[in-house]
Amino acid sequence: MSLATEPSSAGSTASAPSSTLTTAKPPLWLLLVKWVALAAVVAFGFWVATRLTVLGYEIWVVLVAFVVMAIVVVYSTRRFVPMKYLLPGLLLLLGLQVWPMVMTVQTAFTNYGQGYALSKEDATNSIIANSVFQVEGSERYRLSIAVPEGSDVATGDLVFLLTDSEGVVRAGTAEGVEDIDQEGLELNDAGKVLGAPGYTILTAGEVNDRSADLNEFAVPTEDGLGGIKSIGLSEAFQGQATVVYDEEADTLTDTRTGKVYVPENARWVPQDGEGQAYATGWRENVGLDNFRTIFGNETIRAGFTKIFLWNVAFAALSVISTFVLGLLLALLLNDDRMKGRGIYRSLMVLPYAIPGFVTALLWAAMFNRDYGLVNDLTGLNVNWLGGPWSAKAAILITNLWLGFPYMFLICSGALQSIPSDVREAARIDGANAVQTLGRIIMPLVLVAVGPLLIASFAFNFNNFGLIYLLTDGGPFQGGNTSIGQTDLLITYAFRLAFSGTSPSYGLASAVSIIIFVIVALMSYIGFRQTKQLEEIN
Repeated sequence: MSLATEPSSAGSTASAPSSTLTTAKPPLWLLLVKWVALAAVVAFGFWVATRLTVLGYEIWVVLVAFVVMAIVVVYSTRRFVPMKYLLPGLLLLLGLQVWPMVMTVQTAFTNYGQGYALSKEDATNSIIANSVFQVEGSERYRLSIAVPEGSDVATGDLVFLLTDSEGVVRAGTAEGVEDIDQEGLELNDAGKVLGAPGYTILTAGEVNDRSADLNEFAVPTEDGLGGIKSIGLSEAFQGQATVVYDEEADTLTDTRTGKVYVPENARWVPQDGEGQAYATGWRENVGLDNFRTIFGNETIRAGFTKIFLWNVAFAALSVISTFVLGLLLALLLNDDRMKGRGIYRSLMVLPYAIPGFVTALLWAAMFNRDYGLVNDLTGLNVNWLGGPWSAKAAILITNLWLGFPYMFLICSGALQSIPSDVREAARIDGANAVQTLGRIIMPLVLVAVGPLLIASFAFNFNNFGLIYLLTDGGPFQGGNTSIGQTDLLITYAFRLAFSGTSPSYGLASAVSIIIFVIVALMSYIGFRQTKQLEEIN
């Protein structure tokens, strides 16, 4: 008898291998690059905050500090991984989308425009500085006229680079005289500045082109009782003002005539109601006045209504015409029996590949009445861009040429995504080509391209470039150059803001808000309608 024994597993425990998730440390050079980049961000933020502090924009200093702190907190640690990807897009969204919208809304409730761009204090100082006259014994300076470096010499803010009798150079702006770094200055033997870091010296021709601006420009002095005016191109004097401001009574008095001016509608006007007001006004809140002007002024309201109707018609006809032509070409080139479809498709997208502004200028030349290609080929004598209806037709034709390649591309993609057995099933059920297209293919195509059609409508509703390059909103009738026959709301807002005798940024901003509301409502309705197409899937 033998006793068989089995190996005992008592006292032995089975242990499962444990694994820990470890992350490899980044190389040293990558850490150095990260911290150098963060240090550069902090240094740049400190420099920007310093400049903003000097200019008196305290709230901007807080915003810059917050952004720099957020960047350092997010990217200095290995935590907040999702935010490392979201933060750049969030900052760009706030800077390029949200902030312009906030500024537009804010401007819409002000009188901001030409002659109303300064604060009340700056406008008053400008009037006082421009009233100076030269007195015997007043200080003289060697003068160089400049603009801040990077500014357009034709439109940039004027700066007087003033060299006093001791050879010290200071910069005079519309806000006053400020010290500048004396290192890096280039002076001639007479003390005139030939070059200065941070400034672009204007040539004699450039100064002559800005003579009108120069005649109205003066540098206010620290005591507010005088100003510095130019004499020719190389000399300036500090004179005594003839206009005095009474802070307690809030009035301006012309000491030569004794006339008193009081603030009214953001300008200094004669207290007795006789004479002209000062041209320089100031920016102030006006509430809903800009919107009342749009809807209350008979001339503007009639023009606004006409522009709105044409705007809607232009956007709708552009979308319909380009979509129909693009879809027909896509159906044609989607047929397997056609040879060389790749070549044809490449040729179809050529108008889309050429920059739109080039195409618009070419079509403008072709629509010319005297030497245009359209009249030459057709034998017509139509003033395409000179008549209200012919100009509208020319715009729609040009936009058809510009827009059909895009519709052709998206319709081709939508058609190729439809399974072939769907068409085969329709054919078996006895549907002809027209029935297949109308009841099967079109609904499936619209499911894919419906949102894109809404986006195309929104784009054409604000198609500034085409109108501006082709007709500039014209033709204009009756001597009214503010409202054109082919104006869209966006070109009308542009003309209010930057053209005419008295551009008004506030009124243009109000129009922009109305455009936004209109497009948003139309897009919302369109998306609600396209949701019904999703049931097809």
